Amino acid sequence: MKPVSQVIITVAVAAGLTLGAAAAGVAQGKSQTPRTRHTSVGHPTNTAKPSHPSDTFQGVAKKLGTTPEALETAYSTAKQANPKLKRGQFVAANILAQNLSSKNPAITTQALLSGLQSGKSIGQTLQSLGLSSKEAHAAQRQAERDAKAADRAEDNAEKPKP
Repeated sequence: MKPVSQVIITVAVAAGLTLGAAAAGVAQGKSQTPRTRHTSVGHPTNTAKPSHPSDTFQGVAKKLGTTPEALETAYSTAKQANPKLKRGQFVAANILAQNLSSKNPAITTQALLSGLQSGKSIGQTLQSLGLSSKEAHAAQRQAERDAKAADRAEDNAEKPKP
């Protein structure tokens, strides 16, 4: 066996034993380490919370050609219809609809949200709307890249110029 493999196995075994001991202590109601209370310090953080909830839709709204407020309203409405709906699913449904509706008019935001509401995944919904498994997977990956690019573009726009 190669030395690197032996090191990896040793580390894995040690981690497993440590986690096992910690789990046993928790199961018995005992903590392995004393609890400390952390108080907030007046240091600024790099992850500032949006001042308004619709600020979280800034980059995606620009990509979709709508306003953050309209997107926030649509998300709230969709969330009322499907309380399990996550923001990422909502964003993906909108981007997928924009990317795919010209090739397949059956793929709309509402059709994707309805599929999610019925308990299907986005991939299953895309397949039920006529895409192959491979096409659905590729479309989802593209939507993820588009959403990340929109968020990055918005983050870059918010940074002050030096």
